[in-house]
Amino acid sequence: MQNKRTLITVVIVALLGILVYSQIREWRDFDWATFWAQTHQIRGIHILHAIALIYLHYGLRALRWKIFLKPLKKDTSWLGLIPPTVIGFTGLALLGRPGEFIRPYLIARREGLSLSSQIAVWTVERIFDLGAFTSLMVAAIFVSKGLRELSFYAKFRDAGFVLMAGVAGLALVLVVIAKNGERLANWAEARIGSIRAEFGHKVASKIREFGLGLNTIESPWALAQLSAVSVAMWYLIALAYREVTHAYAIPALHHLTISKVLLLMGSSMVGSMVQLPAVGGGSQVATISALSGIFSVPKESAVSCGMLLWLVTFMSVAPLGLALAHRARLSLRQLSKESAAAEASSSPATI
Repeated sequence: MQNKRTLITVVIVALLGILVYSQIREWRDFDWATFWAQTHQIRGIHILHAIALIYLHYGLRALRWKIFLKPLKKDTSWLGLIPPTVIGFTGLALLGRPGEFIRPYLIARREGLSLSSQIAVWTVERIFDLGAFTSLMVAAIFVSKGLRELSFYAKFRDAGFVLMAGVAGLALVLVVIAKNGERLANWAEARIGSIRAEFGHKVASKIREFGLGLNTIESPWALAQLSAVSVAMWYLIALAYREVTHAYAIPALHHLTISKVLLLMGSSMVGSMVQLPAVGGGSQVATISALSGIFSVPKESAVSCGMLLWLVTFMSVAPLGLALAHRARLSLRQLSKESAAAEASSSPATI
């Protein structure tokens, strides 16, 4: 296992190295004096607004989790879910992938629920994130007139069709799992397990997790609530992005609309697939490339804004999260180890 992690880290470092090297070769005339001057001239009030919006979005994440928990525990406190939410995202920001299960682990421990049930919620939560962002993105592409002036609009439009088809296909899969989850899991375990037992068991376990998570949606009204909260949450993130870009006096940044910001967010999300713990890399490079290549932002401003966006939207949770963890006498690294061990030993239950 350790060798596998080392190999993955080496590959990621190599990829990031290639990305950074390519950027340096392309920008040999990069002016560091201009970079520092523009960074020092940002308007702090916009940054404070952006951080406030990001913190508010964590409150909505806790509210959404409360809705998920209704079939399991109707008296869950929304405010009580905020600390484990903030601490969990702090662990993700500072530890990377090893901190992913801290949030469901803390919530399971706080509410006296099984970890498997909360991992199921965490799994389905990501589907709602994808669906909400896709809804906003598609609306920006097909409804907003602001994107049609971009030379890349035809490609964005095609990407919109692909996104809609992908989400529709995913929704169909989820419906099938919701109605026939156990049968599908047994089939996958038998068929795939006959070729490779361990992989077959893993696939079946994931299907059961999805099914368990979908069972937390107790009614069409709950589905509507979850969808509305998810869209509102991602819209707050888009507003935070816009506040950061408007902190610069550069016209190309100061005049970015929400529709254009959503494209920038999409670039960041794609880049985040190549990420190092507490360092990032892929997200920043992708954001900087989008600012420079799509929105014609001067490269010095693009680098400054790309780094600031990452700090505000991803890392700003850390001070509050560390304070809450310290108050509760929790160690993020210890939580990461405990949650990973608990996840490895847990198996999907039923609701």
